[in-house]
Amino acid sequence: MSRPEILFPLFADLETLEGVGPKTAQHMGGLAITTPRDLLFTLPHTGIDRALRDSIQDVVLPATITVKIKVGAHTPARGRGGAYRIHVEDAETSFQLVFFHGRSDYLNKVLPTGAERVVSGRVELFDGIANMVHPDHILPVEEAGDIPAYEPVYPLTGGVTQKTMFKATRAALTRMPAFDEWIDPNQIASAKWPGFADAMTQVHAPKGQADLAATSLARTRLAYDELLAHQITLALARASERKMPGQVTQGTGWLQAKVRADLPYAATGAQDRAIAQIAADMARPTRMNRLLQGDVGAGKTLVAFMALLIAVEAGGQGVMMAPTEILARQHLEGLQPLAESAGVVLEILTGRDKGSERRAKLAALARGDIQILVGTHAVFQDDVVFKDLRIGIVDEQHRFGVRQRLALGKKGAGSDVLVMTATPIPRSLALAQYGDMDVSILDEKPPGRKPIKTALISTDRMNEVITRLRAVMDEGRQCYWVCPLVEESEAVDLTAAEERFKRLRAELGEGRVGLVHGQMPPAEKDAAMARFQAGETGVLVATTVIEVGVNIPNATIMVIERAETFGLAQLHQLRGRVGRGDAASTCLLMYQSPLSETGQKRLEVLRATEDGFQIAETDLQMRGFGDLIGTAQSGVPRFRIADLDRQAGLMAIAQSDARKALADDPDLSSPRGAAIRVLLWLMRQDEAIRLISVG
Repeated sequence: MSRPEILFPLFADLETLEGVGPKTAQHMGGLAITTPRDLLFTLPHTGIDRALRDSIQDVVLPATITVKIKVGAHTPARGRGGAYRIHVEDAETSFQLVFFHGRSDYLNKVLPTGAERVVSGRVELFDGIANMVHPDHILPVEEAGDIPAYEPVYPLTGGVTQKTMFKATRAALTRMPAFDEWIDPNQIASAKWPGFADAMTQVHAPKGQADLAATSLARTRLAYDELLAHQITLALARASERKMPGQVTQGTGWLQAKVRADLPYAATGAQDRAIAQIAADMARPTRMNRLLQGDVGAGKTLVAFMALLIAVEAGGQGVMMAPTEILARQHLEGLQPLAESAGVVLEILTGRDKGSERRAKLAALARGDIQILVGTHAVFQDDVVFKDLRIGIVDEQHRFGVRQRLALGKKGAGSDVLVMTATPIPRSLALAQYGDMDVSILDEKPPGRKPIKTALISTDRMNEVITRLRAVMDEGRQCYWVCPLVEESEAVDLTAAEERFKRLRAELGEGRVGLVHGQMPPAEKDAAMARFQAGETGVLVATTVIEVGVNIPNATIMVIERAETFGLAQLHQLRGRVGRGDAASTCLLMYQSPLSETGQKRLEVLRATEDGFQIAETDLQMRGFGDLIGTAQSGVPRFRIADLDRQAGLMAIAQSDARKALADDPDLSSPRGAAIRVLLWLMRQDEAIRLISVG
């Protein structure tokens, strides 16, 4: 498929635009502008009021003013670097035009004494005299209409001026073809949005501040176009993944019933709902691609195990993958009692398995004797062969890329994939990042989980905290102590952790305090964790390496030092490491005073609620989308117009619109389908275009 002809003018070279030469075109690359289309999608961020006034007389200076003047006497500069001044009069008063390095032959031609002109520029007072230094515009009166009453101000880069951007965007606007509408007509009507060309013209010719707001109808419409193109791409990816032949896996329910009968509690409504959604997906002939989002302690393990049992009931196998050895072993511990209830064979495979032991496990796996395997990425190695893999469950999405999801799919012909994440993700972010997946959410806590008491305490009271730890340890309980994150360098983090470790060891006793940090060799880290897990050490001093998945029911206190330096979601994750046993637990957020207002607000949110989804939404509102995703989660697209902080709701509408459009017209062959294809080309969604041509 090649780019539709209607778009040729917008994707031509920049130099085909009037006033853009090779040099300017090269400079515009600094703003990621390489075609007229990119110019159109580079919107003005503010504007300048240049409406014509009678006089500068009553204006509060400094200000930008457009005024008609009569040119008076010229006073050329005295000496080098002096200013060339021209006395001018408007309808009510007089002022000066000032030029540095002004050439008199040029200025006499442009501003001849006695002539009338319209000038526009910034007027300031110097020694009581009003000066307009280097006017932005100097025009004969009959051409005054060329100055926009409200001038849009564009982002700039070296070698590109406002004048250049203004002229270039005007030229690009003349290239805009008449597009057929790609948005659902009902959506356009109910939102009262203008058509694409009108919207584009309006955003580049704002009449005032209101037109520059993200909430203006024209800007909202263009933001929606971007989000719709993104969601169509994800919907096509989802559709093409669904075209891949899967396997029909239908459970009998008898193993699941055995496990439920042995549970000391009933599953929550959210767990039952998720299990039913997964069972329905697995029974379809297409592949499952589902995200299971559960807050800390919402009971993802049970849901995952039921999914694995459906595979076993149908005569197949299941695998559960964790990013690290420690977490894989924890999954094994968590699943073991459930596997015993069901009477199924559960094994673990990690990088530790060597030689004959590994060969024996691989042989059992290939024969189908191992029904459920728990493993690390060692499972991806070529010699790991399943007899009949039906489902792969991946823990902690952001540690596993799409590539690994696909590699997992190759292990079993069309095996289903379930991705679990313990990080509650705000809805808008989830739609941007995982829009191709179906989502199940666990938003209820299983009964019997004790709430965690959260307290804010200043670092000045560290001695009290240490005394409290001593008392808790004397009762046989354990504590985590998380050290602050110092962004500058890991070396600084390290000294902070080591200092804290030494002080606690001195106060609480040799051998009672352990240490783990990111710089340690993995074997040492595992050993320190194992000692803590076994209860040999009472306090574990750590950098944030403990945030994901560690399960120590005996740990009842979590101290987070300099809590104000952490993200909300991260604090919530860390807090979830305690409160896993039957004793009451506490999380102490230690802050350095004075706390900033936002710091205070963030920590208060944490004290007020244990609902991870609410916390994630607050985090998104307070820190904004860009900060929240950081560089690590680069799966999220960058939009030129859409602002996900403020337009999260639009993303949800775009997703349902995209899915419906493809359900009604899978090949995009209807008139609206053809318009959507043009939109995908316009938005540079090459991925999507490839999917259509393959499909």
